[in-house]
Amino acid sequence: QVQLVESGGGLVQPGGSLGLSCAASGFTFSSYAMNWYRQAPGKERELVATIVRPGGTTMYGASVKGRFTISRDNAKNTVYLQMNSLKPEDTAVYYCNVRISLRGYWGQGTQVTVSS
Repeated sequence: QVQLVESGGGLVQPGGSLGLSCAASGFTFSSYAMNWYRQAPGKERELVATIVRPGGTTMYGASVKGRFTISRDNAKNTVYLQMNSLKPEDTAVYYCNVRISLRGYWGQGTQVTVSS
C-alpha cells in the first residue's frame, strides 16, 4: 500500500532554514509528481510545491516562491523540501502528497514552527 512518511520538522527562528524529507513506498515513485502541502491552524490546506521529475518541472505557491526548493531522489524514493528565510507565517503542519489514479495519498504530516 502507498505510504508517505515525513520527517525533519521542528522549531526554527525567523530567517532560519529547515529541510523536510518524505520517504515514499508502495508505488512506482519515479512515475508520479510529488507535492508538499501545508495547513496552518484555522486555515485551509494549501499547495506549497510540486515536482514532476528530477531536474524537471517544479512549481511553487506564491507565498514561498524564491525561498523554498523542492527536489527528489528517485533512487531513494524520497522528496525533499528545503525551506530558507522562514517567516512566522510559514508555521504549519507540512504534508507530503501524491495523486495516483485520481486518489490523493497523504503522509501523517510534520510540524514546522517559526518563532523567536
